[in-house]
Parts: sequence; structure tokens; C-alpha cells
Amino acid sequence: MRKSVSYIYIICVVSLLSVFSCGLTVSCVNDQVKGTGVFTSETEKGSELFDLQEIQNVGELIVLTVYGPSTYFEYHGEGFGAQYMLADAFAKSIGVALRVEVCRDKDDLIDRLRRGEGDLIACGLPVAVTDSIGGEVAAEEDDEVTLCGEKEITHLLDTLAVVNKDRSRKSGAPRAWAVRSQCVELQAALNGWLAKNEDRLLSYASLPVRSTSGFTYHQPRRSARPEMLNPGKGIISTYDHLFKKYAQRCGWDWKLLAAQAFTESGFDANAVSWMGAMGLMQLMPSTARQYGVSEMDVFNPESNVNGAVKLISSLQNHYSGIANRDERLNFVLAAYNAGPGHVDDARRLAAKYKKNPNVWRGNVDSLVLKMSQPEYYNDSVVKYGYFRGSETFNYVRSIRSRWERYNSRIPRGSGR
Repeated sequence: MRKSVSYIYIICVVSLLSVFSCGLTVSCVNDQVKGTGVFTSETEKGSELFDLQEIQNVGELIVLTVYGPSTYFEYHGEGFGAQYMLADAFAKSIGVALRVEVCRDKDDLIDRLRRGEGDLIACGLPVAVTDSIGGEVAAEEDDEVTLCGEKEITHLLDTLAVVNKDRSRKSGAPRAWAVRSQCVELQAALNGWLAKNEDRLLSYASLPVRSTSGFTYHQPRRSARPEMLNPGKGIISTYDHLFKKYAQRCGWDWKLLAAQAFTESGFDANAVSWMGAMGLMQLMPSTARQYGVSEMDVFNPESNVNGAVKLISSLQNHYSGIANRDERLNFVLAAYNAGPGHVDDARRLAAKYKKNPNVWRGNVDSLVLKMSQPEYYNDSVVKYGYFRGSETFNYVRSIRSRWERYNSRIPRGSGR
């Protein structure tokens, strides 16, 4: 919870008042409770009011959400998810940075909002909830939590469901975001921004592809070259000299690095993905910065491959505890694609379900395939939440298969 600086005499007065009133707190709160649904947990007394002005003074909007494909997920250390990106756009509109706090479930979202641990719930809350005896309790009737943007959020989620062919969402089921009822300025600003930008919300909630500076926008593109240029002469691509040079630095067969590059970009050095990955080896902006690849050089094939090999070497160190070299390779490839956090989550799940966390095929990969299901990504052993494990599963399999084809078709002596 945020804490403000107060003068000593104010602290003393507040402390004395707290002593005299503590005996009344529970009974007073209980008298105000209207139901037993998610909107009826007790508000912690003494929570400070952080309305729009205070948020702007601090320079940070704290958003509460849950893991999920349309809410929030991480990819290579960067935040994604339609509602997260929409919240980020709103934060920018009021001139502040965004901080995400991931909650366990809807009850946790409401409780933490009440306690002042966040400013805004950016997760489609149901406009009506069912109480313990089966009756509906309108969310708007709550004294401490106010819903915002019902029309706009419902329409956005309906549109996303159509775009993503998601049949699990019932069209028109009302959903909304929420703020504390005391925060009238924040409520007005959010409702006004959503209404004003109703026609642009889908673009705000879609993946923008931009340079690392955030100013230059690149259209997603990929123009695949042939998988092999001249097998008889041992030529895979025009970048073979780079693969041979840099593969040595991470102890890889150069043909394996080539197989990964084709899977990543189709040997298109100017490729850009919808997720924002760039270049021959599809480096994310934050990854490129981390491994010394500047924005100006990210589309330079040699700089891109060099940065990728540094990442591979780092991942090999991360998985050095896996003794079998061939198995370690599977985990390095998976982590290159999904990030080590998600792969480590799958390993913990594998151990929990009595599978071998050091073996990929038939063990960890089987849990990776389940990481898009709530019962798995919400498991207590999972730290990084939702991710589409099927992509990582296919990524590892595709590279291994292509590497085998390269080895079978390229004559010996065509390079290391």
C-alpha cells in the first residue's frame, strides 16, 4: 500500500483516535455489508485516498489484474495482454507509468483494491455477481467499489472474442473495470477516456510493433527464403558464415543455429513479428538491449546473431544443472522462445505431477502444452502465469526436425 509522509503531531492524533475507535470498527463495517458476493469483503480502515491528482503526483498508476490471454501475460520479460495494453494506453494519457500487480482471482482483485494496494482493476469484472443463496447482486450497488466503462469494456471483449475465435465468451455478457468509489476524479477520467476513444480501443489493445525507442513503428513482416539454398554444396543460406562464426561461441553445431534462424525469421534479416521481435534471430527489444544490440543495429544480421548467441549462452548456464547435453538443448530452445520463467514453471509442474523435470519429451513438454489452461497457469507453483505452450512445443520440435534434415542433406566437411 502506498504511504504518504505526515507530520509527527498528525500521526499522534490519528493513533489516539484509532485507539478509541478500534472497538467500533468491526461492527460498523459489518453493518454496511450488503451481500456475500465478491463485492462484500471488508475494507481496511485507514486506507489513503489516491485519486487522480495523487496518482499523477507520484507518477505511477497501479493496475490490478489476473493472468490470462486477454488480461496480462509476460513474453521474454515484457508485458502483453489486451486489457493490460489498454490500461497502459490510459496511463500514458494521464501522464504516468504503469505498474502491474497480479492477483489470484476476482475476490483477491476486489480485496486489494479496497485496501488501496492498487488504483484500478483492469480485468473484465462481471457487472452482476451471484450471492450465496443464488440471487444476483448488482455490482453498482457496492459502496466502496465503482465499476467503470461497462459499455466500452464489454464491446471490446466481445470484439476480441470474435477476432480470436474464442467461443468461451458469451456475447454481450457485461463486463467492466473498477476503481474505489472515493476516487471520483480517477473514475471520471477513465470513463471519459474510454468513451472518447471507443472506436480506438481495439487498436490500443492490439500488439503494436515499434522500435526500442517507442517512436518508430514497424509493420509486421516476414519474407521467407528457401530452407536450403544448395544442399549439394553445403549451403543453407547467405548467412552461413555468421552461423559458423558465432555457433562456436556457444558450442553449437552451425547447422543448428541455421535451423533456429529459419524457424525464427525464414532467413529474413528485416523480419518483424506481431510480438515486436526483430531481425534474423527475432530478438525482443528488451533482449536486444540486454545483450548489447542497439536499436540501430538490431536489423544488422551479424549484430542480431551475436546478440542471439549471447542469449543462448546465458540460457545454457541457466540450465547447466541438466546433465544430459541433448536434453539441455531442448530446454534452451524452449526458453529462447518462451522465456526461462515459463519453462521453469513447467518444470515445477512436471515435478508436481510426478514427471521428470530434467527431461523434455513426454515429461516437461506435456505440461508446457497445458500452460494456457487456468487450472495449470493458476497453480501455486507457477510464478509467471499464462503462456501459449503449444507454440513453444512446436518451436522445439520444428528446430530439432530441421536440424536433422540439414545434417542428413549436407555433406561432411561443409563446415563445423
